[in-house]
Amino acid sequence: MTSIPSKEIKIQLHSKCLEFVEQRIANARLAINAATDSGNDETKSSAGDKHETGRAMAQLEQEKSGKQLHEALELKKMLNKISVDQNSKMVSLGSLVVTSNGNFYISISMGKIVIDNITYYAISPITPIATLLMGNIKNYTFNFNSQFYIIENIL
Repeated sequence: MTSIPSKEIKIQLHSKCLEFVEQRIANARLAINAATDSGNDETKSSAGDKHETGRAMAQLEQEKSGKQLHEALELKKMLNKISVDQNSKMVSLGSLVVTSNGNFYISISMGKIVIDNITYYAISPITPIATLLMGNIKNYTFNFNSQFYIIENIL
């Protein structure tokens, strides 16, 4: 990519990641409430084994949704550590990295984001390509999945 993204693009990427995480948090909370309501409804029943099975299923759903909520809250913590105003000459958490084969926002694993007809990938710092990018500087070259990459810019 030859166009150099602006700080505003980085702010938009960060905002889209936050929206994604907030939606995951809201969905997990809704699922927890639904499972709680379902479990409470089961306690009003007196159908024996069917009653116990229903309560157990509701409990499992609550636990699953609770884990999803915890994971989403951890993602939000990570995003809150990122300062969109901070620029670095070295790739780190919060960097927007322009390479010869794609643009990467080192933040959370959200995937493809298109802004102004340009594709960016929000990736976690622990993804395989991010581990190759982290700590490196402009003009660093590497191979990933049989493709050659050059870091053209870091914002």
